[in-house]
Amino acid sequence: MYLKCYTALNKIMFNLKPVLTSDTIGGQFFADFEAALNMIVRVRIVILIILAICGTSQALEPNEILVIANSDIVQSVQIADYYCVKRQVPIENLFALPLGTTLTDTISRDNYEKQLAEPIRQKLLSLEFAGKIKCLLTIYGVPIKVGGRGPLQGRQDKLKQLEKSAQQEKNKLEQLEQNGSANSINEKKKVNYKLKKLQSDIDRITGKETGASVDSELSMVLFGDYELYRWQPNRLKNSILGLSLNTVMVSRLDGPGLRIAKGLVDKAIATEQTTLKGSAYIDSRGISDDKKPYSFGHFDQSLRDLAVLTRLRTEMSVKHERTEELFPPGSCPQTAVYCGWYSLRKYVDAFDFVDGAIGYHISSLEAVDLRDPNSSQWCPAMLTDGVTVTLGAVAEPYLNSFPEPKAFFLELFRGRCLVEAYYYTKPFNSWQLVLIGDPLYKPFKKN
Repeated sequence: MYLKCYTALNKIMFNLKPVLTSDTIGGQFFADFEAALNMIVRVRIVILIILAICGTSQALEPNEILVIANSDIVQSVQIADYYCVKRQVPIENLFALPLGTTLTDTISRDNYEKQLAEPIRQKLLSLEFAGKIKCLLTIYGVPIKVGGRGPLQGRQDKLKQLEKSAQQEKNKLEQLEQNGSANSINEKKKVNYKLKKLQSDIDRITGKETGASVDSELSMVLFGDYELYRWQPNRLKNSILGLSLNTVMVSRLDGPGLRIAKGLVDKAIATEQTTLKGSAYIDSRGISDDKKPYSFGHFDQSLRDLAVLTRLRTEMSVKHERTEELFPPGSCPQTAVYCGWYSLRKYVDAFDFVDGAIGYHISSLEAVDLRDPNSSQWCPAMLTDGVTVTLGAVAEPYLNSFPEPKAFFLELFRGRCLVEAYYYTKPFNSWQLVLIGDPLYKPFKKN
C-alpha cells in the first residue's frame, strides 16, 4: 500500500515536470520541490511501517502475564500451576502471595496495599520483569473486593463547612418548592446542581465510594498516589497503539468452586481450535436513542447495533429480543453469545451455554457474590450454568463504567484476546468491574 502511494506521487511529479522545468527558475523550483516531496514521502512511509509493526506486535503473549495466586490456599496454587502449563506461561511468572487460609471476598485497604499492591509493584519493577508484564491474572483465592480508604485526615473543618453549605441549599430548595412559581423551576435546577457538587465533595472527604474490585485497583498499581474517590480514566481505552506505560490489564479465573474456575481455561483453549460456534442472543429494551453518551438510550442502541454486527461479522444465528421482556427460561439453546439487560440480581435461566460462551449482562451488583453457587446474581449464576467469559460489578458501578456492548464485541470479532478487548473498551480503572475468563482467550481467532 505504501509503495503504491509513493508510485502515484511519482507519476504526478512526472506529469508536472514539463511545466515546472520550462525555465531556469522553474527547473530549480522543481528540483527543490521534488527533493522535499521525496523526503516527506519516505518519512511518512517509515512512520506508517513503524505504526503497522507496533499495531501487530501488541498482541498479548503468555510471557507477558504475571499469575497471582494465594499461597495459603492449595486450590489457588493448583489453578495457577495448571494455567501456566496449559498456556505455556513461564513458571517464574507465577507469583504466590500469603493472603490467608480463609477464602474471603474482601480485603481491607491497608492489607490490600501491604499484601497485594506493594509486593506486585516491586515484582513488576524488578530487573527480571521491568517493562515485560502487560497483564495480571488473579486466581481463585485472591480477594475480589478492596475496601474504602476511610475519611481524609485533617479535613474536619472543611467537612463542617461543606455540610453547612449543603444544609443551606437544602433549606433553599424547600422554600422554592413551597413557592411553586414558574421561575422556581430553573432556580431548583441550579440549587440541585450545587447540592450535588457539595455532596460529592463531602463524600470525597468522608471516604464514600472509595472501594473497588481488587482487579480494577491493580490496573493502577504502577501509578503511585492517585485519587481513590470513585474512578480513574482507563488510559488504554481508545489508545491508537494500545499503549499505556503504567496501566496493567487484569483478568481473573474465579467463580463458584475450583472446578468452574479451572474449566474456564479448558473451554477457552478448546474453542480456539476452531472458533466460537452457536447462537447469539441479544436483549435490548426498545429505548429510543437520545444521542447522549452512556445514556440508557445510547446503550440500548448499542445492543441493537450489536445484533446487526454479529450477523455481519460471524456465522452465528442471531435472536434479538427488542422489548422490556427478557428471554424466558429454556428459550436460548446453543448459546455462544449473550448480551443484554436489565434484571437486577435476578438471573433468568434461559441459556444453554456452549463451551467458550460469553455472557455479558449489563446490570449493577451482578458479581458481588461471585463464589456463591446458589446466587441469583448473573455472573455466578452464568458461571454455574457453564459460561466461559463474563464480567460484572462488585458494587454500584453506574452505567457509564460498562464497556459499550458493540465496541467490546467488535474487538473480539476482530480477533483480539479477551483482556485486550475489555481494556480497549472499558472507561474506568480503580472502580467496580471485574472480568472473569482466560485473558489470552480468542473466541474468534480464525475470523
